[in-house]
Amino acid sequence: MFIRTQTNADRTYLLLVENARVAGRVKQKVIARLGRLDELLASGDLDRLLASLGRLSEKYVVLGAQARGEAVGTRTRIVGPALIFERLWQELGIDSVIKEAGRGRRFGFELERAVFLSVLHRLFAPGSDRAAEKWKLDYAIGGTEGLELHQLYRTMAWLGEPLQVANDAHPVSLRTRKDRIEEALFDRRRDLFTQLALVFFDHTA
Repeated sequence: MFIRTQTNADRTYLLLVENARVAGRVKQKVIARLGRLDELLASGDLDRLLASLGRLSEKYVVLGAQARGEAVGTRTRIVGPALIFERLWQELGIDSVIKEAGRGRRFGFELERAVFLSVLHRLFAPGSDRAAEKWKLDYAIGGTEGLELHQLYRTMAWLGEPLQVANDAHPVSLRTRKDRIEEALFDRRRDLFTQLALVFFDHTA
């Protein structure tokens, strides 16, 4: 749809029209007659109509505000890290393992999303949970928008929760839920030819 003018004698009218295909040919169909151009201009109705329509278009809201010298707030978010690692996260089955490990526990928030956010933050900008909460505001990470700092703390406490091991000779076990998750992930990826003797991992900064 678009606006066009039609002049009869010395009067010009505004028409709202659209292109329609009739018998294989494109013809203009008049949807509405808006009135005489000079009267619309004199009364200010044309400006009010344009302003009203502009409120429905993000592009013209910005242009209109700029023309009036008003500040226009915009926000951009980075999508790359989550876009790439979300796929790896799912292909490795990490999301499924964490959901299974948390089954039966009522946290009141998406536990798996909180773990994903913490891991992603440590990959790109290693820091505290408090830093992760602020860091996520600049990134588009699905399912993490409502996560709060205390929920990240609860997630880390859950991962570090000590677990009792069957037939453990020691009264205090050093194994945690994180260890169980790592073992479950290893089991998902192993095959008849997988061998593992000893792994050293240094994650100091």
